[in-house]
Amino acid sequence: MTRKYFGTDGIRGTVGQAPITPDFALHLAHAVGRVLKRSEAHPTVLIGKDTRISGYMLESALESGFNSAGVDVVLLGPVPTPAVAYLTRAQRASLGVVISASHNPFPDNGIKFFSAQGAKLPDAWEQAVEAALEEPPMWVDSASLGKARRLDDAAGRYIEFCKSTFSHDLTLRGLKIVVDAAHGAAYHIAPKVFHELGAEVVAIGCAPDGLNINHEVGATHPQALVEAVKAHKADYGVALDGDADRLQLVDATGRLYNGDELLYLMVADRIARDEDVPGAVGTLMTNMAVELALKAKGVKFVRARVGDRYVLEELHQHHWLLGGEGSGHLLALDKHTTGDGLISALQVLQACVGSGKTLAELLAGVTLFPQTLINVRLAPGQDWKASAGLAEAQRAVEAELGQSGRVLIRASGTEPLLRVMVEARDPAQAQACAERLAQAVRAG
Repeated sequence: MTRKYFGTDGIRGTVGQAPITPDFALHLAHAVGRVLKRSEAHPTVLIGKDTRISGYMLESALESGFNSAGVDVVLLGPVPTPAVAYLTRAQRASLGVVISASHNPFPDNGIKFFSAQGAKLPDAWEQAVEAALEEPPMWVDSASLGKARRLDDAAGRYIEFCKSTFSHDLTLRGLKIVVDAAHGAAYHIAPKVFHELGAEVVAIGCAPDGLNINHEVGATHPQALVEAVKAHKADYGVALDGDADRLQLVDATGRLYNGDELLYLMVADRIARDEDVPGAVGTLMTNMAVELALKAKGVKFVRARVGDRYVLEELHQHHWLLGGEGSGHLLALDKHTTGDGLISALQVLQACVGSGKTLAELLAGVTLFPQTLINVRLAPGQDWKASAGLAEAQRAVEAELGQSGRVLIRASGTEPLLRVMVEARDPAQAQACAERLAQAVRAG
């Protein structure tokens, strides 16, 4: 069964256009409630949201839909996506619901779900919900309606959870840290986490007005963080995205470190502390330099499809703990069940403080390979996989690169484009090889 509404990370779209409308949200919650009641007599769900103005509308619609199916609701208010995952588990709730479109601009919003264990739900569950959406609603009678209440200290509980993942023997005292919450869900949480661990905090992107989430701040616009770190002569800068599951980090010189580098640092730090790290998971886009550096340390490396959902699947399959994407989605499954920008930042800062070294010193052995990415528009009906010319060009390029580079050719999931990426130690070689491959695509 193909999914009509669910994508790779819940249901997402433009507010006011199907399916991100209040009537659909109500029916979605009602359908989810009916699915929950097949295995539980009195389910309870938690609902958290980011700072988009549309969150009010969707929250009340979801609340009504759940109550109409006989499901109790606990409202968390604005909290990060990973906070909902944690609180769902901590509160022994049946399900966690997040209203957020993550790093997208404010006109968008979305709805995604966490299991009682704080994990992503399987495809079979999403298909059951979509099937229930096709059925007529079955409103429960007045005596069976669900109730709603607020968890007033949701933010405080999550702050304590984040702090508990940082070594009790270490402190951030003496460090000045710029914290950019993207005017998003962690605006009232992220500064407190670092402050309560001892840091002097300079907060930017922490004044949401419902319309400014991710606007020229946060993990997707790190230049604001770079400039603030330099202006305040800070030791570090931490940028999150709108729902705080993504991280970008800056050092005192204003150098930006991406998720690939931070994943390597997390692995290397654990090895330095004599912890066993059998393997790590990246994606098809993870820089080859990181793969080679991990293998040099005896750490197996597996590439998943792009998307933290697929990184998580590979981690579970191999029974490993650490994975991530260059975009800053990082997973440490012994700390949390899902990607968490705050906890990832604390893991990196713990490595720096514990070793007495800077980010640059800890990553001195890893120099990212230059990457060239060319998007080639496909002609209608063009079957690039059957192109003998492209296959021949790819073989020639891969032979030329040998162990000093790699080729990735993949179709866009949203546009008629073919993404041609070449990675090599020499940027001129990467550029030349990518252009040869792009020309082979255009030649059909």
